Order: sequence, then structure tokens, then C-alpha cells
Amino acid sequence: MKAPRYKPSKKYGFNMTPMIDVVFLLIIFFLVSSHLARQENQIEMRLPVAKSADDDVEQDAPRVTVNVKEDGTTWIAGRPVTPEVLTQRLTIARDQQGEDLEVRIRGSRVAPYAFFEPIMLACTESGIWNVTFAVYREDVQ
Repeated sequence: MKAPRYKPSKKYGFNMTPMIDVVFLLIIFFLVSSHLARQENQIEMRLPVAKSADDDVEQDAPRVTVNVKEDGTTWIAGRPVTPEVLTQRLTIARDQQGEDLEVRIRGSRVAPYAFFEPIMLACTESGIWNVTFAVYREDVQ
């Protein structure tokens, strides 16, 4: 007599649904975070004009952008901050990102120096030495 052969009714494999969910969540996260990073530099502001300036070359170094409006309010990550909170945020960012953290100050051309001094002091207290100013370059012809 011939013994019957049983074939398994189910095939075994990987369930790809959780993997696809994770990939879509990562895509959404990076889209949102890149949008917020670009938004910092798109705040409408009349920057000072300089005769000589370096082009903004994308670097691998992490950067924090601090905006100073005409009325003296200081903004970081889209929210107004006080000098004390700015010092705390810069210290946390330096601890997370490392010593090569760059602070870019975008300030209105009509804002007096008194609005920028607390930002530079906060950078010094946080141990950040790489501070740059965003300017428009005057075209020399």
C-alpha cells in the first residue's frame, strides 16, 4: 500500500507589513524635519549687506540658526526665546551635536548691536566658538 503524502497547506515567509509601516514612518519623519530646517532660513528678513562674504556652502557640520527681528525678539526653531533659554538650548545642542556646532545669526539690518550681544554671550557661555552672520553679498562689478 502506498502512504499518502501530505503537503503543507501554508507557505512560510516574512510578513512585510511592519517593515513597510516603519519605512513610511521614517520617510514622513525626514520630510517633516527637513521642512522645519529649511523654514528657519525662509523667515522674511532684510539682512545686512557686506562687500565680501563667503558663499553658503552646505557643510556636514550641524548648525543652529538664530533669528533676530527688527524689534529685538530672538527666535530659534520658530519660537521666541529669552537669553537664558537661548543659553540652555545652545548648551543642549552643543552636548548633542558636538563641538563643531555652528551658530548662524540672521539679524535684521536695522537691529542695533545691543540685540546681538546677548546671543554672542550665550554662545560663549555654551562653549560654541563657530559663530557666523548671514548677510547679502554686495555684487562688486
